[in-house]
Amino acid sequence: MVQELTTENFKESISGDLIVVDFWAEWCGPCKMMGPVFEELSSEYEGKLKFAKLDTQAHPSPAQESAVQGIPCLIVFKNGEEVGRIVGFAPKPMLKQKIDAVLAKV
Repeated sequence: MVQELTTENFKESISGDLIVVDFWAEWCGPCKMMGPVFEELSSEYEGKLKFAKLDTQAHPSPAQESAVQGIPCLIVFKNGEEVGRIVGFAPKPMLKQKIDAVLAKV
């Protein structure tokens, strides 16, 4: 399950265990391609990693605070701290490999 984040719940949502946040926008083509892949992976990592999305157009502050310069941008947070970042669209196998590499480090 993918949680929808807002400016109001962002800090609280990233303050706990591992969570990967997809920074995206409605107008972004690669973001739309990433959506279904991100959804699929969320069920594969259930119990290990939480998945959330933040619409950077509707909620720009968290993206600015996280220094997001290009979207789609996936940031993995642990206890509110960034522990990994994946920028740009990637097909599912490649994205899974990148997420696993980040998880191996934490």
